[in-house]
Amino acid sequence: MAEDNEDFLDEELLDQNSIDNIDIDEENKGLYEHLNITVDKSQAPLRIDKFLLIFRQNSSRNKISQTCRAGNVMVNGIPVKQNYRVKPGDQVSVLLAHPPRENVIIPQNIPINIVYEDDDLIVVDKDPGMVVHPGFGNWDGTLVNALAYHFEQQGEKSDLDRVGLVHRIDKDTSGLLVIAKNEFALSFLAKQFFDRKTKRLYWAFVWGNVQDDEGTITGHIGRHPKNRMQMHTYEDGSQGKHAVTHYKVLERLRYMTWVECKLETGRTHQIRAHFKHIGHTLFNDERYEGHTPLRGVNLPKYKQFIKNVFEILPRHALHAHTLGFIHPTTRKELYFESPMPKDMADAVKKWRNYLEN
Repeated sequence: MAEDNEDFLDEELLDQNSIDNIDIDEENKGLYEHLNITVDKSQAPLRIDKFLLIFRQNSSRNKISQTCRAGNVMVNGIPVKQNYRVKPGDQVSVLLAHPPRENVIIPQNIPINIVYEDDDLIVVDKDPGMVVHPGFGNWDGTLVNALAYHFEQQGEKSDLDRVGLVHRIDKDTSGLLVIAKNEFALSFLAKQFFDRKTKRLYWAFVWGNVQDDEGTITGHIGRHPKNRMQMHTYEDGSQGKHAVTHYKVLERLRYMTWVECKLETGRTHQIRAHFKHIGHTLFNDERYEGHTPLRGVNLPKYKQFIKNVFEILPRHALHAHTLGFIHPTTRKELYFESPMPKDMADAVKKWRNYLEN
């Protein structure tokens, strides 16, 4: 999910004493950056939009202006306009949204489920199996290619160079995504995601019978020491970054549990790594060894049943069920719910029938 953050800052332009911290949300790494800058004692008065362009040379004056307008540029804890003049000792905090680096985006006529659209943003209910944006091994056929085609057909013009991704989900995760149509909307929405002020709940099927009806999983998440394709939970905090997942059981199906998850933090593969850590790997999650029948159950009929369910649900069982946020222009809350996708719904139905019989 996360990408290498190679294009965030040109460090040759920066004095290390000028930067207190660069904080990156791992779930959406590459979509925005958080800068905390202390203005040097020798700095002459300078408009903050020009000052920030020194640090982000690949940004535009318009992008900086819209970032200020969204309230994402603060000096000494107070939001400022783009004409504010920085002074020696000022503490500047910036949340700057930007899409991931891409080559030329080719518009492609790919069906997508649009659940809401206006002049500022679009909300899509993504099907499982669709990659969100182009990258290694997936240079086309992505949601971004589909959106580029949609905007082209609508004849819409935007001040964004590329499709304004605010957040993303894995290829095999289904559910809701919001995409900005202009710089202001991108900056405004990015701050909500960065501050964890959006309303997002995930549905997941996990192996086994989860003991408690509700609970919280806490443990640092970092790269697995042996399998670099996995993330690993370090309960002692020795590695990785702090992560918290809250969950509630929605239905128990003896060998599988349907849970609702709320993320307090946003780490790469957080739900997948946390539930594996407590012994309840996501159903059919091949990367995390969830693609084999639950250990200890050797009945031939059961094994055949699981094989049939895998055919119905040929991906990890994770769905972005809800999405709520404040609209950048109207300042009203928008809230969306995505119904359970057909493959997960069919799997639940088959489980229920199996247990009844």
